[in-house]
This record gives sequence, C-alpha cells and structure tokens, in this order.
Amino acid sequence: MASWTFFENKWHEGNPPIMGPMDHAPWLGSTIFDGARAFEGVTPDLDLHCQRAVRSAKNFGLKTLKSGPELEEIIREGLAKFDNDAELYLRPMAWARDGFMSPDPETTAFCVSVYDAPLPEPVGFSIMCSSFRRPSNEYAPTEAKAACHYPNSARAMREAAAAGFDNAVMLDPIGHVAELATANVFYVKDGEAHTPVPNGCFLNGITRQRVIKLLEASGTKVHQRTLTWKEFEDADEIFSTGNYAKLSPVTRINQQDLQPGPVYAKARQLYWEFAHG
Repeated sequence: MASWTFFENKWHEGNPPIMGPMDHAPWLGSTIFDGARAFEGVTPDLDLHCQRAVRSAKNFGLKTLKSGPELEEIIREGLAKFDNDAELYLRPMAWARDGFMSPDPETTAFCVSVYDAPLPEPVGFSIMCSSFRRPSNEYAPTEAKAACHYPNSARAMREAAAAGFDNAVMLDPIGHVAELATANVFYVKDGEAHTPVPNGCFLNGITRQRVIKLLEASGTKVHQRTLTWKEFEDADEIFSTGNYAKLSPVTRINQQDLQPGPVYAKARQLYWEFAHG
C-alpha cells in the first residue's frame, strides 16, 4: 500500500512512528481524525472534511494547529505524489502528547496521511441489529470524530460477523436506530427515503448530508426522524452513506433478501455527478 504522511513539517513515506508509549494518545485515547476521499480525479467535499477535523479537535479539548484551508493545502500536496485517478483515503489526525486524564492542549500534535484505499465495489452487504448501542453525549464525546468511539463499532462488527452478517445496525440508548457500525443508513418505503434524525449519539456524516440535499433537490422526499428497527425490516430498499464506500446497497436484512432499488441508484448517480461537477 502506497502511503505518505505529513508529520513535523515534512512528508514521510510508509508508516512513520509518530507516538510513543508515554504519549497521552495511545495511553488515554486523545485522538481525533477525519477521512476524505480522492477517486477518479476528484475530492468531493474535501473542504468540509477538513473543517470538521478542526471542530473535532476543538470539541475534544485539543489545540487546533491548522485551519481547515491549511489542512486542505497539505492534503493536496500529498495528492500530487499519486496518479491523478488513484483511489485514496485522506486522513488528518490530531492528538495530545501529554496530560493526565484530560489531554493537555498545549501538547497537541497532528499529521495528515494520504494512502491507497480502493473504493469498495457496490455489490451489496448484509445487516442485522446489534446488541451494542451508540452512546449519547453523556457517555462519550460524540461531538467529535474521535478514535475512542471505534472499539464499540468493532464490537458490533465482530458480533455481526459471528452471526454471518457483514455489518450491523446500532440503536441509540433508548432503542431507536442510530446508524450502522461503520456508516449512516437510509431505508426507502414507497419511493420516499427515511434516515435517523441526528440526536447527538452518532455522526451526522458529510456524505449523508450531501446525499440528502441531492435527493431533495431532485424531487425525492427524505424524512429525517426517529426510526425503529421494525421499519427497516419492512423496507423496500436500504442503503448506506459514508466516506469510505460513499454509497452501498444493503442486499440482505436478517434472512430477507433485498435488491438495490431505484432510490439508491438515483442517489449514487447524483452523488457521482456532484463529485465530478
């Protein structure tokens, strides 16, 4: 995997050592990150991803060492090290080197990694409902895209794999659908899309927001509201949105097969047109 990381004002090839055992981040978890995409010569919503990285750092109690435009400029330097049509993951990160429990913002460090990561083929995937739930803001720093959230997602993914599924829907603390373990989720019924309303327990994804705007502008109704697992079981279509795979169809829920439907196909086409526009 070709990889370049900008750290301490220069580019390093491969996987450079950036943390030590005495740093706050690997010991007490003070790492935030964001992820954007480059593919087919485009970088959709890169500015928004960089701005969110800055917000995450602030919300997590870290010092913001770079502005959104400055992060974007660094990422574009990294893009120049690859072919124009390469499929890449673009990941700014920030973390604390010192502090006890609470990170010391004055010890904030950052890096930007740009590396090969082929877009998954949209062949479809299966889902179940996880027994693990998304935490609310009272239990976890959900206002930041923080690395500490992902072990909980990993539990849901391991549970799904053990049961023969690819991914899992996670509920919020009071039992309503929040999102998938790895992405935001939509279902379609009678030609109208439905997606959980952001309630502080999951990330209101940039790709999610973009797809909602594109569908609504095209005349498709999108409902952001409180949803139940039963509604997903009764859906005509289900699909995910997220930076890593962009849009992917769900082709099995529990033991029921689904086909990629027209609203998903429309959303994917609109997103690709937006990305290249």
